[in-house]
Amino acid sequence: MNRRDLTLALLVVTVWGANFTVIKLGLSGIPPMLLVALRYTFAAIPAIAFVKRPAVGWRYIVAYGMTVGVGQFACLFYAMNIGMPAGVASVVLQSQAFFTLLFAAILLKETLKGMQVIGLLTAGLGLYFIGGNVGSNRLSSIPLGPFLLTLLGAAFWGISNIIVRYAWKQSESCGEKLDMLSLVVWSSLVPPLPLMAFAMMLDTPKTLLDAVINLNVLSVFAVLYLAFCATLFGFYTWSMLLAKYPAGKVAPLSLLVPITGLITSQIVLGEQLSKMQWLGGIVILLGLIISNFGGSLIQRIFKTKGA
Repeated sequence: MNRRDLTLALLVVTVWGANFTVIKLGLSGIPPMLLVALRYTFAAIPAIAFVKRPAVGWRYIVAYGMTVGVGQFACLFYAMNIGMPAGVASVVLQSQAFFTLLFAAILLKETLKGMQVIGLLTAGLGLYFIGGNVGSNRLSSIPLGPFLLTLLGAAFWGISNIIVRYAWKQSESCGEKLDMLSLVVWSSLVPPLPLMAFAMMLDTPKTLLDAVINLNVLSVFAVLYLAFCATLFGFYTWSMLLAKYPAGKVAPLSLLVPITGLITSQIVLGEQLSKMQWLGGIVILLGLIISNFGGSLIQRIFKTKGA
């Protein structure tokens, strides 16, 4: 990867990591469901005029929009609104990789490899460390509700990955290549209406209207950052890099997202994690590394010894 593209890749993972802190900042002035709805409204409305519709059926576009926008981010935003720390959320949400493995095994009949199982168990241990004090009265504890909602958001993310797999196969069967940016843009049309329905259940129409009328600079920044930086710029650049380089050169960099998320939340929000929560985050990252690269690392070690 040349220097320019590596810089772009690092910029994307930094933007995605900081995304959790920006969500927390946005929630200080906008109710959670309204914030998600605004994110997807601004991500969709300008972009669909310039981005061609993905070469898949509407059922995949709607299913992706519902699982990511309504499932993943509604759970995440609400969890952060009621007590989930931004830094910890950036780590816990990475458990989507293991939900994806489980759903792929159940729905796609894919066989779990030994290293994937070890990685899954390792990450489970990390979640135990993070959630060990869930519901306790300690200052460093995380309330049970936000923790479980974040896990549920990760599960929805895992389901969305399976939907992408199905959409990819349908696109290939038609002689087309699935454009992830296109899928993200067009599926962004789906979440706003269901999210506004949820918003009306959680808050009164007057509360929502007042939030829109009284948007301050920080709230506007949060909406624009989430829509244009985290969604459009992030997915456009990532898709471009995946098209240009082998996935093995690009995908590993996504492991930096929770690291930049933790650093950003500490600098901007002043979040302080307990030693067990730091340990849990490190163990989850270790689980991701084992699951994704454990087999190839062992092969390299044996080749080096054989040489």
